[in-house]
Amino acid sequence: MAQDGWIRGAEIAAVLVVVLLAVIAFRRARRGPDLGTPAERATFDTLHTASLAAPPLRDGLTPEGAQKAVRHLRTLLGTPAVALADGSRLLAWDGEGAHHRHQALRHAEGVLRTGRAGVLDAAQIDGDQACEVLDCPLRSAVVAPLTSGDAVVGALIAYGGAVSAGLVRATGEVAMWVSTQIELAELDRSRTRAIEAEVRALRAQISPHFVYNSLAAIASFVRTDPERARELLLEFADFTRYAFRAGGEFTTLADELRNIERYLVLEQARFGDRLHVRLRVAPEVLPVAVPYLSVQPLVENAVQHGLQSKEGPGHITLGAADSGSEALIWVEDDGVGSDPALIARVLAGESGDSVGLGNVDSRLRQVFGDRYGLVVETAEGAGTKVSFRVPKYAPGVHAGPPSP
Repeated sequence: MAQDGWIRGAEIAAVLVVVLLAVIAFRRARRGPDLGTPAERATFDTLHTASLAAPPLRDGLTPEGAQKAVRHLRTLLGTPAVALADGSRLLAWDGEGAHHRHQALRHAEGVLRTGRAGVLDAAQIDGDQACEVLDCPLRSAVVAPLTSGDAVVGALIAYGGAVSAGLVRATGEVAMWVSTQIELAELDRSRTRAIEAEVRALRAQISPHFVYNSLAAIASFVRTDPERARELLLEFADFTRYAFRAGGEFTTLADELRNIERYLVLEQARFGDRLHVRLRVAPEVLPVAVPYLSVQPLVENAVQHGLQSKEGPGHITLGAADSGSEALIWVEDDGVGSDPALIARVLAGESGDSVGLGNVDSRLRQVFGDRYGLVVETAEGAGTKVSFRVPKYAPGVHAGPPSP
C-alpha cells in the first residue's frame, strides 16, 4: 500500500515537473530567442522529448508502445537509427538504414543473453553478408539492456557512424530511463491486479444471509402482494447484476447510489418500519468517479452491524457533498456502534469482523493515496459515521459503463 502511494506521488510529481518546465520554456520563448542559455534550452528540449516518450512506455514493452516511443528515443540520442527489441522479436525501428532492421534481433542477442551493454562494429552489424549500401550510415551500434527488476526484458540499440564514449554513456542512461518506465508499467499492472482481487473478495463477501433473507422477503409477498414480489425480484436481479458486472474498477457516484437504492429496497422489505433512510446528496457530485462497490459496503455495514441488533427503529443517513476539488461522502447510522479499537484493527487488516470496511479503505488508498482512506467515528452505543473523500478528477480514474 505504501509502495502504491509512493508510485502515485512520484507520478504526480513527475507531471508537475514537466508542466512547470513547459511553462517556463513557453514564457522564455515568448520573450524572445535571446533569453535562456543553450544549456537551458537543451535541458528543456530533453525533458520535453522524454515526456513524449513516457506515456507509450507506461503500457509496458509492447510493439504499439515501442513504435510510438522509438522516434522520441532517437531524438534523445541524436543517432541515425534506433531499434527496440524484446527477447524474441524486433519491436520498433526508427531512422535510416532500414535494410538492417531484419538483423536487429541478432545485434541484441549478446546483450539479451548476458545483460551487459556492448558495442558492435561494422562487421558485426553486417554479419555474413556485407552491406550493399556504399554510403550506409550504420557502421557501428551501442546495445544496452532493458530490465524489469532483475530480468532482462529487451534491448535498446543506437546505430551510428563512429562510436564515441558519450554515445555509450547516453545510450546506457536512456536504456535505464526506459527500464524505469517498464517497471512502473509492471507496478501499475500489479496494482490493478491487486484491486481486481480485492473486488472479487468483496463480491465473495456478499452475505449469504442477505441473499436468503431477500428471497425470503420476496417469497412472503408472492401470495399477499404479487406485484410487490415481482418488483422486489427485479430489484434483486439488478442488484446482483451490478455486483458481478465486468465494467471496470470505477463507476459514477450516481451509479453506485442507484445500486444502493436497490439494496435498501430489499432490506426495507425485510425490516419494514424498523429501517429509515435519509439521502443528502448534492447533485453536482453525482458524476464524480468512485471505486466500484465503495459506498454500498458501507451502507451494508451500517445495516448489518449497526441496526440489525438494535431494538426499535434505526436511521441511516447517506450523504455526498461538494468540497471544492473533492467530493465528501459519508454513511451514518444511529445503531449500536462499535469499539474504536476494533475498527482500527479492521482498517489495519487485522480483523474481518466488519463487512467490507477494510477492503474499501485499502482500495481508496491504493487509487488516490493514503490521504483518502476511510474515517470512522464510532463508540459503543453511539452509532457510527464512516466518511471518505475522493478527488473530482484524478489521473487514470474514469467511470466504466453504467449499470443496467
